[in-house]
Amino acid sequence: MIKKFKDADMQLVIGWVLRIGVFLSMSVVFLGGIIYLYRHGHELPGHTTFTGIPAFLQTGGGIIDGIINMRGRAIIQLGIILLIATPIARVLFSAVGFVLEKDYLYVGISILVLAIIVASMLSGHAG
Repeated sequence: MIKKFKDADMQLVIGWVLRIGVFLSMSVVFLGGIIYLYRHGHELPGHTTFTGIPAFLQTGGGIIDGIINMRGRAIIQLGIILLIATPIARVLFSAVGFVLEKDYLYVGISILVLAIIVASMLSGHAG
């Protein structure tokens, strides 16, 4: 016999997704900060010039290459990306939960919210 899916079960899963996402991003940022301070903690900051985007990010796979090479700033940026991805994962899990509940109005609303988030990220415009 198949167990009936309950709304409380989905709320529990979504709560865990949010907790794990925030904890994982926090851990990655902390690790990146430790690596960055270990390698660059002795340097004096130059506040007279604005350097802008780090040089390793100006290439196509900059963050990935930076993570492979254990660059602290790239790992910190990965943590920030994970933090941004956490609410997006929440919307995805909500949509799955609504499909399991057969609540198609909210499936459509969740997909619309996800489409707005993706369009905003791809266009680069803030609303």
